[in-house]
Amino acid sequence: MSQDKPIEPLGADTVFAGSQFSVRVERLRHHDGEEVQREVVRRVDASAIVAYDETHLWLVRQPREALLRYTLEIPAGKIDAGESPLQSARRELAEEIGREAEHWQLVRSFEASSGYSDEVVHVFAATGLRRSDTEPDPGERIEVVRWPLADLDAALAATSDAKTVIGLQWLRATIG
Repeated sequence: MSQDKPIEPLGADTVFAGSQFSVRVERLRHHDGEEVQREVVRRVDASAIVAYDETHLWLVRQPREALLRYTLEIPAGKIDAGESPLQSARRELAEEIGREAEHWQLVRSFEASSGYSDEVVHVFAATGLRRSDTEPDPGERIEVVRWPLADLDAALAATSDAKTVIGLQWLRATIG
């Protein structure tokens, strides 16, 4: 197969540029010479955090307007310009749930939807939690949810968000 062969970009037109992402019609050439055109969503990468202590998991419930409902998720957000994924995770943890963590571990990085987007999500585990001086952002409509760690399976059942499922599956495998 040709899994290690690059795809050559030939040019692109931006058909939409918004605050969260842009949509481009891109022209590309495969290794065998075939040229194709694809619509591609270009989006800033994100960091997500599985924050937990001996007894609780910290989640957020927030509106997801594209779904027309609130979802239960691990804290997360886009990586700001000049930030590393870890710096972003530290900032998001403080902004979303008002916590800092002593210990950080990269759990997994994954492409959110590789069929049409270039976004990569970096999932971190955060432990050794303590209150942060940063107050959660009241404008984000985020409800902080302290979920009993002993009821991790119910948290998994209560979400369909990909980054959260990945993070919580990792946590279940880690803590047994």
